[in-house]
Amino acid sequence: MSKSMVETAYQVLKTHQEPIPFVQLWTEVSKEMGFTPTQAEDNIAQLYTDLSMDGRFLNMAGNTWDLRSRHTYSESVTDTSTIAIDDSDEDEEDIDEELDADEEKKLNEE
Repeated sequence: MSKSMVETAYQVLKTHQEPIPFVQLWTEVSKEMGFTPTQAEDNIAQLYTDLSMDGRFLNMAGNTWDLRSRHTYSESVTDTSTIAIDDSDEDEEDIDEELDADEEKKLNEE
């Protein structure tokens, strides 16, 4: 049975011993898998998704990828506590007011 793309990517990163750009990783994975250019084009997004979802991989600066096991916790986790979230409904209220005004205008024209 042949290896999956994500397992192949794991082996590629394991042999490199350092982070590599996604394009290089994809080139090596698609070559190892024996993909035609069309198959490579059809599968590139799937590998990116699989890498993102698999906890063994770490997406680093510059779209480089490495094995998470080679990095400390602080290197591999993003602190989201400082991210500002705008949960106001101002935009929705503005749209509702515009719709109400348009409806009222149409009623007055009739």
